[in-house]
Amino acid sequence: VQLQASGGGLVQPGESLRLSCAASGVIFSINGMGWYRQAPGKQRELVANTNIGGSTTYLDSVKGRFTISRDSANNTIFLEMNSLKPEDTAVYFCRLTDENWIHYWGQGTQVTVSS
Repeated sequence: VQLQASGGGLVQPGESLRLSCAASGVIFSINGMGWYRQAPGKQRELVANTNIGGSTTYLDSVKGRFTISRDSANNTIFLEMNSLKPEDTAVYFCRLTDENWIHYWGQGTQVTVSS
């Protein structure tokens, strides 16, 4: 299983970005897909997750600003990020959890929010 993340970039505070993560390879079933982020000197944290039932989970600090969505037919997830803040600056990683609860990680995409 390979994950390809894209969509990061440099934006000003208050602007928006949309991240995409496409999974490829032999995938029988997906228990969940999500986005994590890691800022310099900090631990990686869960930003948003969607599970097989369609339930979503968000980091408190992004609730109301970020939206995770999924294109199941293409094993792709998206993260719509609005009203971005400097504290959202991080490398964003996507993760897929398969039917055996094995996690696969994408390569990360840099998001920088700065004026």
